Amino acid sequence: MKRYRTCQNGSLGRHFGRVSIAAEKVAEVLALPGQDRAYRARQLIASLDDTIDAGAETQWNEVIDRRSREMAEGRVDARPEEEMIRDIPAKLHTRHPAF
Repeated sequence: MKRYRTCQNGSLGRHFGRVSIAAEKVAEVLALPGQDRAYRARQLIASLDDTIDAGAETQWNEVIDRRSREMAEGRVDARPEEEMIRDIPAKLHTRHPAF
């Protein structure tokens, strides 16, 4: 394992040592194939979310069902994605003329 020179006195030495170890780990992960990096990224992101909302999936399914019914009944204006994206700047300008 490659050793890095760090400041040995005070808290700076502890932080610099951690940074060099973290940099080594990042370099190792970046050297992995893309699919492996994506898997590691998903694991890291999942590890940050320590709260699980048990009702969230149920609530999203209710929204999906409601929106699907509204579309089937013709109560909402469904437009192609490209058209909606094209209209965003005009809508933003209407709401916030300074932009």
